[in-house]
Amino acid sequence: MKSKFIYLLGLSVLMACNDHKKNDVEAEDQNLSEKNSVTAQTYAELSIKEGGAWNGRKYEGGEFKNVDTLTLPASHTDHSYFIRYEGPGWENKNIGYRLYLDWRNAIDIFGKKVDTMVLQDVGQDNFDSYHESAPWGQDILKAGKSLGIGGYGRFVGDSVAHFRSVEKTFAEVANEEEGSTVNIVYSGWKTGDKTIDLDAELAIYPEDRYTKVTLSPSEAVEGLTTGIVKFEDVALIQNDSISGDWAYIASYGTQTLVNDTDKLGMAILYKKSEVEKIQDGPYDHLVIFQNTAEPKTYYLLGAWDGEKEGITSREDFVSSLNELVTKLNDGKLNP
Repeated sequence: MKSKFIYLLGLSVLMACNDHKKNDVEAEDQNLSEKNSVTAQTYAELSIKEGGAWNGRKYEGGEFKNVDTLTLPASHTDHSYFIRYEGPGWENKNIGYRLYLDWRNAIDIFGKKVDTMVLQDVGQDNFDSYHESAPWGQDILKAGKSLGIGGYGRFVGDSVAHFRSVEKTFAEVANEEEGSTVNIVYSGWKTGDKTIDLDAELAIYPEDRYTKVTLSPSEAVEGLTTGIVKFEDVALIQNDSISGDWAYIASYGTQTLVNDTDKLGMAILYKKSEVEKIQDGPYDHLVIFQNTAEPKTYYLLGAWDGEKEGITSREDFVSSLNELVTKLNDGKLNP
């Protein structure tokens, strides 16, 4: 009886030690996460539901878990409730973005009121709570049927073909000291009578507000395009007269979901040598690339006047774009 008591006592002590070690590890993980959220200058993530089940086109139950890679399930479409805030997100201290990882393939803007990393907490409490104002900020752009800010597709006929027919979509996110990236590989993307593969890399850096985008088609394709969503009474701004290969299209005005007074600037910086033409589509101001198999590089950016120490006038926004284009033409932009 005494030996049994000693055995049980020892077992209890061992279990208590293991629980203590487990709690220490969990505390260390939490502290590391908190430390990373404070010290990181950029962040990209992809978060999906696990532990639930598909019911037709919707995912029911489960909890969100961050993953580094994802092959998109065949059942997935818009509003499937499978991916937290509907796709990968990336940010720096000034601004955040997300890409709808479904047939829409538009890019949206998270306006930030703070200068810390916030995406790890966005959409955790409710699937689309980020549409409401919060201390960190909110989703500020209504993309609708457009490409949003710098999304990509193919201009066919008189409209933009998005990604309704893709055999396989693979996404990957990475965080490094120099910046964060989202890589997406679209295999068997069919638009009209053309089927190609397309690799897209989106990279954000600690400075400024821009995302660098590189599109690499598997073969020459006519009409590969990016664009900025159009809003009534918000004029297009163009500047291709600056000496050098880089130019931009932009817009600035009351074009947010926040209210009728907030101002938002959006821009795409592109190489004139890679572009066939600038043209308006049904929902976007478009930059249409030349029909080649060479990679296409451009920069997208948003600037919300609700940012901490943000740009608050059209004049300052245009001035900041001119400075960026000058740096690009002089080879002085870091990335």
